[in-house]
Amino acid sequence: MLGYLLRRIFAAVPVMGVVALFVFLLLRLTPGDPAAILAGDNATPERLERIRTSLGLNEPLIVQFITWVNKLLHGDLGTSLISNLPVMKMIGQRVEPSISIALCTIILAVIVAVPLGVIAAWKHGTWIDRFVMGLSVLGFSVPVFVVGYVLIEVFALELRWVPVQGFKSISAGFGPFFERMILPTCALSFIYIALIARMTRAAMLDVLGEDYVRTARAKGINEVAVMMRHALRNAAVPVITVIGTGFALLISGVVVTESVFNIPGIGRLTVDAVLARDYPVIQAMILLTSLVYVVVNLLIDVAYTLLDPRIRY
Repeated sequence: MLGYLLRRIFAAVPVMGVVALFVFLLLRLTPGDPAAILAGDNATPERLERIRTSLGLNEPLIVQFITWVNKLLHGDLGTSLISNLPVMKMIGQRVEPSISIALCTIILAVIVAVPLGVIAAWKHGTWIDRFVMGLSVLGFSVPVFVVGYVLIEVFALELRWVPVQGFKSISAGFGPFFERMILPTCALSFIYIALIARMTRAAMLDVLGEDYVRTARAKGINEVAVMMRHALRNAAVPVITVIGTGFALLISGVVVTESVFNIPGIGRLTVDAVLARDYPVIQAMILLTSLVYVVVNLLIDVAYTLLDPRIRY
């Protein structure tokens, strides 16, 4: 297992290198001048030149890239051009809300969707199956912000069960943290419940006709044990892929949910940085997103080896 993990990690290194080069060139070669943004509309050419020199923007691209990579290797993601704060500090201030939403959402989605998918496959062709698939279609059809506003109207404004917006760190107490996570988690998990339920149903239908399932039933094994121990275990590989990819998407794509519920996460930080052409922040966020995808894919590969003995280390 250790050798397999090391091979996968080494394979990810050139991927991150290509991503870093692509991000650097993409941001440097697109129109716009960060020095002009910092200096303002009435800046003189001399002031613009001083800012470019201080930021190293007058250096050749290869020199800028080498300098940037050297800082990355030393854990320095740079300094924001707009706020003049270290990028690492800015991400550290915003990462907890986004990770909290992503974890709560994926946990809720798995707890609800996997049993729904298993039951739909077990009762294939019945009204239960059609009901679950109908819910899945609804989940794909309704935008997240619509679900969010409906939840706010009903549970926050009308019933006043939970706060409307905002975020509380778990260090402030589990109660305040939980009550502010309920609505964004439910809003964002709607589509992921639909996705995971459909994938679980499809994967279960593929394996329910296999010989080992029929053999288990012929031995008189309880139907629940057949579904969970034999069928679901062998159907879990595509389901795990969807769950892992969904988690990576959640980390990098919770902008709408954070905006609806006024949560200061990394999604909103990324949008603000793009609008302000804050190069260091944009670069750091894209690299962070790429790293999340690489780590998630590594974990998925490890799960494959644990679930499928045919895969060798």
